Amino acid sequence: MRIGAVIVVIWLVLGVVAAFERGYFKDSGDASCAEAGTVIVTTLAGPLNWMGVNPKITCDVDVPAPSE
Repeated sequence: MRIGAVIVVIWLVLGVVAAFERGYFKDSGDASCAEAGTVIVTTLAGPLNWMGVNPKITCDVDVPAPSE
């Protein structure tokens, strides 16, 4: 059981390194659903990022106008 946990942690650390290499942690001023989703999916993809996987997330959120 412990070896599985170690593998998962290493997998996620490699995913964070890949996201960092792609510049996803730079402060661009505005955070969006798509930006956060891309960072999360890149982290979960782990070492697959160096095998050509380039996950991207798009968020099409229609926010209703506030009622008056």
